[in-house]
Amino acid sequence: MEHEFTPVILRALKNHFGDEALDLFDKSPLLQYLNLKTVSATRGSKARSSFANLYAVYVLVEDYIEHGFHEKGDYSQYEGVRFSNLFRRQRQLPFGSKLQNHALNHRMNEEFRKYFPQVDMQPILRVVETQRYWINEKLLTPSLGRRHYNLAHAIIEIIDTYVKTKQKSFEGFIRTCDKLKRITGTKGRDVEDFIVGLLAPNVDARIFEIVSYAILKYFYRDQTVYFGYELDQLEESPLKLYKTGRTNANDGGIDFVMRPLGRFFQVTETLDVYKYFLDIDKIERYPISFVIKSEDSVGALTAKLRQGAERKYAVRAIVEKYMGCIEEVINIPILRERLKSVVQQGCLTNVLEEIVKQSKLEFNYEEPENDGEDNG
Repeated sequence: MEHEFTPVILRALKNHFGDEALDLFDKSPLLQYLNLKTVSATRGSKARSSFANLYAVYVLVEDYIEHGFHEKGDYSQYEGVRFSNLFRRQRQLPFGSKLQNHALNHRMNEEFRKYFPQVDMQPILRVVETQRYWINEKLLTPSLGRRHYNLAHAIIEIIDTYVKTKQKSFEGFIRTCDKLKRITGTKGRDVEDFIVGLLAPNVDARIFEIVSYAILKYFYRDQTVYFGYELDQLEESPLKLYKTGRTNANDGGIDFVMRPLGRFFQVTETLDVYKYFLDIDKIERYPISFVIKSEDSVGALTAKLRQGAERKYAVRAIVEKYMGCIEEVINIPILRERLKSVVQQGCLTNVLEEIVKQSKLEFNYEEPENDGEDNG
């Protein structure tokens, strides 16, 4: 597979290995994996970035270099690096502050196996009891003829370049948002079109969740309910939507919570119905609304959920119990309509400000130092 970042990978290999670069690229499953995981490099901040799996490789290769195994020594005798050190290091990297442990523990290996089922090696080796980890040196040192080549420095360079490319793209995204905030009063349609563009099916899952939250937060804001313990003492309470944490977090299937109704929302891009029912089970079959990154109609999505439930459970009573837990399905067309409603309420700038705020938090973005020039 060749994409716009592939020449960057080949250029890095050529810097390290000269004329052998292309043969090594073709020969190495690990380089091919990096090629697959960097496809979003030039597709803007909205494309999925894959930092978790790339950083799992990065921190292990970095440890390998720090101990000098790229030059000498028997890596097979190395005691391995502690998980806590790897975990701490990946969170120090750009966009890595909230990464979970899943990539190091199993996801990177599982994905590698999916892409390269014919390869009988996995990139990350570990001993669970001691919490020690290694990069698979056999994948790190492919051979051409009788000569072995060590890819360690090249891999670090490739991932560093990818990260810098994504940083530049995300900074451009933030600058665009800030510029649009300034013109909202005169060119509101441009801002609205920009936000609608962030609701596309190919948008990064984290961006989609952030935009969904911003829209729904202001869509519900002016809606009220009445609560009280006595009929003559009811109090008006505005609906308020809370984001429960970072995107893609292991939070039991709760992305947003609405007060005072206690509604739960889960944002998802998968159409794997088993994942939906797993989320429902996690919260003891409490009703949940699904915000789905799909252009399919609500009817079509609900029908797929029902078909999945019938395949899994077979018993009608159980199927109805699970389907009854789905309070609402919100797809991309509904989000667009609710954005229009928010615009009519005069909250377009608020939505954009919320997107910027949540994006900076999610991607661990720090404002660049002001050089005194106005680039607006």
